Amino acid sequence: MFIVLEGIDGTGKSTQTRMLAEWLREQGREVVTSREPTDGPWGKKLRESASTGRLSPEDELEYFLKDRRQHVDELIRPSLDAGKVVILDRYYFSTMAYQGARGFDPAEIRRRNEEFAPVPDHLLILDLDVDSAIERIGGRGDTTNEFEKRDALQKCRDIFLSLTDEPFVHVIDTHGDLDEVQQQIQEAISGTV
Repeated sequence: MFIVLEGIDGTGKSTQTRMLAEWLREQGREVVTSREPTDGPWGKKLRESASTGRLSPEDELEYFLKDRRQHVDELIRPSLDAGKVVILDRYYFSTMAYQGARGFDPAEIRRRNEEFAPVPDHLLILDLDVDSAIERIGGRGDTTNEFEKRDALQKCRDIFLSLTDEPFVHVIDTHGDLDEVQQQIQEAISGTV
């Protein structure tokens, strides 16, 4: 099973990914968790750009595609082929949202990714209004980086919410506490675990 958690910054993706992985392991499943951008060479360049200044839109998109292709080849596909549950904190839907906010066509980004990247069984969009997300980013001791500006986050949220016409997409309201959010996630994937 392949599960992806998406949403704008501050929605709790990393925490919910960890909680979901623990729950699935308690069910006896072998779970692999990962994130994008990865810690590989292309992912590191992308992570650095969040604090040192964003790359050109074209370079940024190209780095995401290269990072994802390596991730699919080296971790995602082999883990799925071995029968493991793969849970990702961000995937190509984030590229659609964040690069879409920079002017690229989200549908074209999706098409390019789906030429090589498997579609998840479950896409969990963790949703939160932008003001609350920015407040959470500040509350964790961070300052907003180049990917977390208010107008850009709103455009990203709008793109994420435009994906809800797919049967594998579940929108999870993250205004509640961590356990309430995790309960929604578990309910969304129940029956497939």
